[in-house]
Amino acid sequence: MINNPNTAFIFFLLLLIEVFSGCSTQSIETIYPTLNDGKYDSAFPFKNASQEIENISNTIQRINSLAFYDTYLFEENLRLIKTEISEDVLATRSTKKVPSDQSKAGSATVLISSNGLIGLLTCAHIVDFADTIISYYSKEDGTQSPFIESVSIKTRQMIYAAGFPEGSELDLIAIDKSSDLAFLGKRFTTQLTNRIPSFNYPVGSSKELEWGTFVYIFGFPLNNKMVTNAIVSSPNRDKSNSFLLDAVINRGMSGGIVLAIRDGIPNFELVGLVQWVPEEYQDILVPRKNPNEAKYSYVNPYEGDIFVKRQSEIAYGIVKVISVETIRDFFKANQEVLRSEGYILNEF
Repeated sequence: MINNPNTAFIFFLLLLIEVFSGCSTQSIETIYPTLNDGKYDSAFPFKNASQEIENISNTIQRINSLAFYDTYLFEENLRLIKTEISEDVLATRSTKKVPSDQSKAGSATVLISSNGLIGLLTCAHIVDFADTIISYYSKEDGTQSPFIESVSIKTRQMIYAAGFPEGSELDLIAIDKSSDLAFLGKRFTTQLTNRIPSFNYPVGSSKELEWGTFVYIFGFPLNNKMVTNAIVSSPNRDKSNSFLLDAVINRGMSGGIVLAIRDGIPNFELVGLVQWVPEEYQDILVPRKNPNEAKYSYVNPYEGDIFVKRQSEIAYGIVKVISVETIRDFFKANQEVLRSEGYILNEF
């Protein structure tokens, strides 16, 4: 018998806690019967994941790359063809040499940040530029003629992570154009690496994804750090285990990581990397470009020259993802190069 009222009250509270705790566990198991099935979840997380998502987002960086070219222009009546191009022809037969550049932007994830070393994973197409670009004149019917209008030769390239100090520039450590993967790195000061967190969640398995698996996507669409969610379609759609997502994303998301959840929060696992969003192209009529970027009048009819311009538009709602198995193969194939630069990626 419990004679002390305080002791009885405490005993009663402990009994209530035990009862409601059991009810809560039973309710969760009833509502989410497959939560502990060892598979990737297909339901929206029932538990708050804001802190984990914030921690992961801090490992995502915006990557910009810029290539500089010397562009040589040729008169059409020169009737220059590709097989005739040489250093001497560029120097003596071009009418003008002008500087030009191309730029790209995307997302990358910090995988290594220790002992003064930073290493990031991204897509190859974000940091890869052609060494030579040749443009041709058009025939009267609009088709391409064999005669060269310009030749652009790449002279220099820069890759940098927005917001990084010490010039922000990164080195291209390894690249595989066929798998569309690249690894970037730089040795900064120790003080810097202490401020840049690295991704430390498990590496998962794209092979285990199913129709309807729920995933999170992290990246920098249009230069803005964002996180969104999506549903997996066409898992294991090819021999490389790539898959599709129904996400609505913009340019700049390429290279962003895709994470699935195994048996609830906080069990995030890396399952892929955003590769591309399909684009649709159409030819539109445009006026001659106004000097000094001046705008045309919307009141007075335009009577000048009209040109054809090819315009691309994103086909929203379809995203192709590089599988984590392909990422593993990439690191395995480049292991010797990476280790020689100090990058040890045992988790892959």
